[in-house]
Amino acid sequence: MFRQTAPRLFLGLAAAGLALTAAAGTARELRRTDRTSLKAAIAAPSRTAANVARDRYRNPEPTLAFFGVRASDTVVEIWPAGGWYTEILAPYLRRGGGTYYAASMGANGHNGMRRLMSANADLYGAIRLATFPTFEPAETGVPDGSADVVLTFRNVHNFQMGYQRGNQPYGVEAFRQMYRMLKPGGTLGVVDHRLPENASAERERTSGYIKVSTVRRLAEQAGFRFVGASEVNANPRDTADWPNGVWTLPPALRHGDEARYRAIGESDRMTLKFVRPR
Repeated sequence: MFRQTAPRLFLGLAAAGLALTAAAGTARELRRTDRTSLKAAIAAPSRTAANVARDRYRNPEPTLAFFGVRASDTVVEIWPAGGWYTEILAPYLRRGGGTYYAASMGANGHNGMRRLMSANADLYGAIRLATFPTFEPAETGVPDGSADVVLTFRNVHNFQMGYQRGNQPYGVEAFRQMYRMLKPGGTLGVVDHRLPENASAERERTSGYIKVSTVRRLAEQAGFRFVGASEVNANPRDTADWPNGVWTLPPALRHGDEARYRAIGESDRMTLKFVRPR
C-alpha cells in the first residue's frame, strides 16, 4: 500500500486534480478552441459505450490536456490496440488539421485500427499506420522528427516484462525510437500502472506494474528531459499487490469478478510528461 513517505506527499494534491511540474514555464497549454474540440470528441456519440464507461478511470480530458495535445498536432499513439484513445484522438485531430499515427507491433497489430477505419471512414479514414518498434529496414515506422506528441498508455510495463528482442526487453530501444519520432521540443506522455518504489524490482517483470523511477530512467537514458507528473489517474485504493497482478482489477478481473475488486476500480497510474530538448 502507498505510504506517505516524503516523496509521496505530493499525492495529497491528487484530490484537487493538480499537476506537479518539475520546471516552471514548460507547460504546453491548450487553446480555448482545442479545449472545446477535445470536449466534443470525448462526448461524441460515435464512441463505444463500453469505452465511455471507463472515462472515470482513464480521465481523457485532463490527461490529454496535461500532455498539451493540440488539435493541429501530429500525434503518435504507441500500441493503440482496439482503439480506446483512438476514438477520441483521431476525430479530434482530423477536425483540427492534425495527424494521428497508430504505431502498432507487426502486421497483426493494425487489425484494430483497420476495423475502425473500415467501420467509419469519415472519422478514422485519415489514420496513418506505422510499425513500432521497427527493427528491419522493410518495416515502416513513424518518420524521424515528425511528431509533436508521442503518447503511450499502459505499455511501458510490457516493454520491460513481456516483449523482448533476443535477451533484452524492448524498453531501451522503445524509448530511443520514441525520441527519434519527436521534433525538438516535442512531448512524450506516459501513463502506466504504478508500482511503489519500495517494492521488489522482480515484480516489474511479473505484475504489470512498473516504478516511476524505472520509467524515468528509460526516458532520460534516451535523452528525454522530465517535465512533470500529474496525479489525475491516481487511485489510492489500489495497493498494487494482487494475486494476479494488475489483471486482478477491472477490466480484466482474472482472479474472479469479486465485488471488492470492482469497488477498488482500475489501477493506480502514473501520468508522466517528458520533452525532447530543443
